[in-house]
Amino acid sequence: MRTYRLVIAYDGTAYQGWQRQTNTEMTIQGILESCISKAAGYAVEVNGSGRTDAGVHARGQTASVVLHGKAEDGFFTEKVNKLLPPDIRIREAGLEKNGFHARKSAVGKRYVYQIDTDEKPDVFDRRYTYHFPKKLDIAAMQQAAELLTGTHEFAAYTDKKDEMSTKRTIYAIMVGGQGGRINIQYEGTGFLYHMVRILTGTLLEVGMGTRRIESVTIALEAKDRTKAGFLAPARGLFLDEVYYKEKSWKEE
Repeated sequence: MRTYRLVIAYDGTAYQGWQRQTNTEMTIQGILESCISKAAGYAVEVNGSGRTDAGVHARGQTASVVLHGKAEDGFFTEKVNKLLPPDIRIREAGLEKNGFHARKSAVGKRYVYQIDTDEKPDVFDRRYTYHFPKKLDIAAMQQAAELLTGTHEFAAYTDKKDEMSTKRTIYAIMVGGQGGRINIQYEGTGFLYHMVRILTGTLLEVGMGTRRIESVTIALEAKDRTKAGFLAPARGLFLDEVYYKEKSWKEE
């Protein structure tokens, strides 16, 4: 048995998220499993580093898959890619020690949220940015982002009520951009359901001046979802990279 790590890019617009579902064939995991199984000649299971919601994109989603033997050169990046739809691509494939698991072995992730503040949405990027035509105070957003870094209970920043634990560590939130484009980059050990999108909505409210900077801490302490900001739409969010033990975010 051989274990492989795959780095996958996808446009999530047409899909119902990463996780396979019984009521639809339009999931990233389901399509990857179907195409790899067809290429291998037997059923395989693909394990992702985590779930992405419907409409969320990825530049660096990571997955692990176990084959019965060593794959020939180009098996994933050529043979399987020919079977995949054009909005899903295996960017890299590498052999790992048996026991490697894309989710369980991960030590951190980086997400990027893309915002377009121009008056009219960009014709070409409208599926990959959140059109938010408001004047934003970037400095205020950066101050609020600093308050959200560190290890906290992020119960106020998730839409899932039954999480076993809401404690997470955010290493950095970087807000920047130029012209009509703003990117917010998040790096941390892991993120809860809708967490990055709620953090983004909260920071945008700070940027507009409708939310005080210190309110982000009040929400953390209250552990109350109603005290945090709105849920930013999925289309602006990218899973950018997943980190493992041999490459932590600190080495970037």
